[in-house]
Amino acid sequence: MPGSGSTTPHESPSGEKVSQDLTLVAGALRDMQDRETEAFSSPGIPPVAFGAGGPMLKQFDESTVVSRKGSQAPTPPLSVKGIGNKGESVHATALEEDADCTSFEPLNSGQARLLRVQDRAGDGEWALVCSCAPCCAQPAYCGQVGLPARGKSYLSNKLMIYLKWLEYDVKVFNVGQLRRTRAKQRAQQLGIKEDHTASWFSHDNKEANQSREQLAADSLEMLIQWLKEGGNVGIHDATNSTRERRASIEARVAREKGLSLIFLESLCDDPAVIAANVALKVSSGDPDYKDMSPEDAKRDFIRRIEAYEKVYETITEPHLSYLQIVNVGSQVTVSRIHGYLQSRIAFYLMNLHLKPRSIYLSRHGESQFNVEGKIGGDSLLSPRGMQYADALPELIKNNIGDAPLTVWTSTLRRTIQTAAKLAYPKLTWKSLDELDAGVCDGMTYEEIERAYPDDFANRDEDKFNYRYRGGESYRDVVVRLEPVIMELERQENVLVIGHQAILRCLYAYFHNLPQADLPYIKIPLHTVIKLTPKAYGCDEERYALPIGAVDTHRPKPKGAAPTTPTMGTARQYYADAVEK
Repeated sequence: MPGSGSTTPHESPSGEKVSQDLTLVAGALRDMQDRETEAFSSPGIPPVAFGAGGPMLKQFDESTVVSRKGSQAPTPPLSVKGIGNKGESVHATALEEDADCTSFEPLNSGQARLLRVQDRAGDGEWALVCSCAPCCAQPAYCGQVGLPARGKSYLSNKLMIYLKWLEYDVKVFNVGQLRRTRAKQRAQQLGIKEDHTASWFSHDNKEANQSREQLAADSLEMLIQWLKEGGNVGIHDATNSTRERRASIEARVAREKGLSLIFLESLCDDPAVIAANVALKVSSGDPDYKDMSPEDAKRDFIRRIEAYEKVYETITEPHLSYLQIVNVGSQVTVSRIHGYLQSRIAFYLMNLHLKPRSIYLSRHGESQFNVEGKIGGDSLLSPRGMQYADALPELIKNNIGDAPLTVWTSTLRRTIQTAAKLAYPKLTWKSLDELDAGVCDGMTYEEIERAYPDDFANRDEDKFNYRYRGGESYRDVVVRLEPVIMELERQENVLVIGHQAILRCLYAYFHNLPQADLPYIKIPLHTVIKLTPKAYGCDEERYALPIGAVDTHRPKPKGAAPTTPTMGTARQYYADAVEK
């Protein structure tokens, strides 16, 4: 990569050495898959996600291998402009490679994770190293940096949802929330009402300075303790606005063996975005402004921002791992990003944007297999499904007007048929294909219960983890959909015409729903679900066309745990009435 931000090219090993390495790698992969397949077939052992879901990692194309020797040189800052804007397709991630390490990505890079194969002892014995699975991840402190009203809490929330989607255990530690909680406790217990107006945030207020420093330190200790108890990523939602504060955090994290550290600085020079953030703050019911008019609250909050601006020091420390995010994705600078987790965080945040948009979810029209009660397959639409395909363009046009829209479908005929009359650009995704039912493909649930009674019972017991013989589980589908999620985050208006399991997964991501409940979300036929992302969640509208269709939803079996309600999501969408 030429220019000031370039890295020294890695020396390529000889062709003969590469060929030998590839043979060893392919053998190691086959051995690993054989071991995983045995584990998956053992009763009582839940599937373990490795790479693209274990057995899902079906092939390794040697033509896609990139071999390189590790470099000890530090990763220089790399500035990337335009990420997250429409029409931009350039992404950059700076990685530090381990020395004497061959890295490669399998053919389907959307499904597979970065794997590393190391000859650790130099004796020809190779070992696969999983650099992605949450169970293997190095616990990470992720500290926000930025002035108030710069979107730090928004980024913290989005990052938490994304990493939870990837099955990391993530928690946000918000210093402002801790301050408000303690102030409320003192007011209730001691009758002391604290003044947290702008003067409390002035750095000339020595007593308040000490209180703020103590709150930040206490929040940090809570985060570290949570990581030590098994958490994966602790997000420190605070200003961390001076080099002195960041140095103290770095020193404290360094005392804990095995913790990594990365800072995320949110910068904003867009007056419209700042004004919107200020308005959201003063209208959110913040206890700091409980007894103030909206106008007084706005003036006070702006004075608070000005107090921080007097001492603010942007992050430039050359030894730290950090991202600088300008206007939520219009420009991203990354420095010393290393390892799988940090690279995923960087890539995800590069793809975020704040442009108003909606994501429409619709199952294909009713199919012949739906009518026959069969799962999977590649059947055509039924006559009622064709009616839905005819009516869908008018519904979408009435809703979206002249705004641009892209239509995504799977590669299966029923979704392509449903989208046929939509006069918008279309994109076909293999990753949007329905959950693979393996040997049960094309069977009814009654036939499955007769042919595979144990499997049928196991799936009812743990529907998210159960993997069909020769097929997939919902967990596998979640892994498969990661590139779709990434692309949805960087797009504007999109209509996804997909399948029941696929849309359940996408819906659960945008509403931050528990994975255990994901397989029971009701996604009815002949209905369009409109999701409009907001600062802290999604607004939702549903449009059901008056065209009959079978009900393919199977509720939780008797005795199953109830679904977990989530704020902002209507419980009836789970349709979780237990079978009697």
